[in-house]
Amino acid sequence: MADSPVQVAFHFNAPDKLDYACRFIRKAVRHDARVTVVAPMAQLRQLSSKLWKYAGHEFLAHALQGDDAELLALAPVALVEQAQASTHREVLLNLGLDMPQGFEAFAKVVEVVSSFDDEDRAQARVRWRAYQGAGHAIERHDLVLKGN
Repeated sequence: MADSPVQVAFHFNAPDKLDYACRFIRKAVRHDARVTVVAPMAQLRQLSSKLWKYAGHEFLAHALQGDDAELLALAPVALVEQAQASTHREVLLNLGLDMPQGFEAFAKVVEVVSSFDDEDRAQARVRWRAYQGAGHAIERHDLVLKGN
């Protein structure tokens, strides 16, 4: 995928980044996409817990970094601290503050930005400029306008 441009999308104004991540993951998996989620481990553990409980009948199969390597490779959703720790290369969902290293290997990068966390919003502006500086076109999705 390194030869084709990476699609980059920023999803702004998420009232709860983890809840939004669950909805995004559910939709992506329904469309047969394999998703890598990048965040600090404490946030990944919280997300894993939410994915286990998500909508009861709609369990979202996933593996957390540190799980068996085969399980991590087979699960449709990989929760990792660094993008390179996942074998998936379709969708990279970034919940962290920093631009994920190795994002260029993915077909699509989705950045989720909080509606109220000033540090998260400031870091998103830094990532936006970095993606732009690297020549990536960016899609902007305002979750408030979409009603999410």
